[in-house]
Amino acid sequence: MPSLDTLIRRFQAVDRNTRLEALLDYSRKLPALPDRYEAERAAGHNRIPECQTPVFLWVEREGNQVHLHADVPRESPTVRGYVALLVKALDGATAADVAAVPDDLLDQLRLGETLGMMRTQGLTAILGRIKRTVAQLPPQ
Repeated sequence: MPSLDTLIRRFQAVDRNTRLEALLDYSRKLPALPDRYEAERAAGHNRIPECQTPVFLWVEREGNQVHLHADVPRESPTVRGYVALLVKALDGATAADVAAVPDDLLDQLRLGETLGMMRTQGLTAILGRIKRTVAQLPPQ
């Protein structure tokens, strides 16, 4: 998986349609939610309330690595694609790596101009939730 810096450069180098196609491609790559989280998801736990799309997110730490699991409906491919991009780029990262992700990642990927204000607020909230949760996880 390319680093976030590489992804940022790639997204900045292409036009709006290519960025959207890349998100659609990522949306097809979001790993299935592990069975151990299905009951929590069904009960509505771990939903990102700031996002209009029902996005469910679990963040855990194993040793020095952060692991992300998410569920986003296939009917929301741009949101699902962004979440998949975050999962692929950050799963296995250290807490310091996650803390270093720029808060304006959407703008750096040039997705803010592509997706519109309502979606950008929700997507920004997803990254914020990941960063806050990782910062609150006890070290192992």
